[in-house]
Amino acid sequence: MTSEACCRIPAIVAKGYQPRGVYQTIAGLNTYVTGSTAEAKSGIVDIFDIFGFSTQTLLGADVLAARTNSVVLVPDFFDGEAVSHDWLPADTEEKKAWLSRFMSEKAAFPRNVDLLLRVTKESKTTFANVNSWATFGLCWGGKVAVLASGPESPFVASGQAHPGRMDKADAEKLTIPHIVLASKDEPADTVTAYTEIIKTNGVGGVVETYHTMWHGWMGARADLETKESREEYSRG
Repeated sequence: MTSEACCRIPAIVAKGYQPRGVYQTIAGLNTYVTGSTAEAKSGIVDIFDIFGFSTQTLLGADVLAARTNSVVLVPDFFDGEAVSHDWLPADTEEKKAWLSRFMSEKAAFPRNVDLLLRVTKESKTTFANVNSWATFGLCWGGKVAVLASGPESPFVASGQAHPGRMDKADAEKLTIPHIVLASKDEPADTVTAYTEIIKTNGVGGVVETYHTMWHGWMGARADLETKESREEYSRG
């Protein structure tokens, strides 16, 4: 897993929000689609965290679509087999084994980078009016996004919130603008390394740490009932 916090903090079941999008099959994956599919000129492939489809993630996709006038896609990379809320905190050997198996199979990074590229390639035909694509990921999804942001990337920009498995080497391979929204739980030295690389790599981007927010505050661990965390979720 990505960090102690990622193994410890459980998901939160959010209530009271009805997602605005629809589901359709893209590149063989059940995909949540939101935004103006007929008029949008930009598209974003939004990569969820290890909990898969959650109310908070779909709400985020809806807000992202509205604020950027984009079509936003949230593909089900896990084929309906996301991490169960019961697996966290990973405080037993059985839970640790479940998570380890999941991360090495369904959540394996090479497999999912390939799926991301397949979804994007097909979407260029499905949404022919869209002339530029970006990708953004939450936690685990952020790692997938940054791994697809090097040479020959099909994206014009990418980003990640509360990044999973941050690695300076990933930042060094960036060839497109990249945004990082870090929480207080990410390794500060790696966040600093990302900051320095993005400042000097010639393609640019943004790195910001939300110092009062926890790992997962933008995804399935988002607390939308508390004023500060709801406001920081909206700001992110």
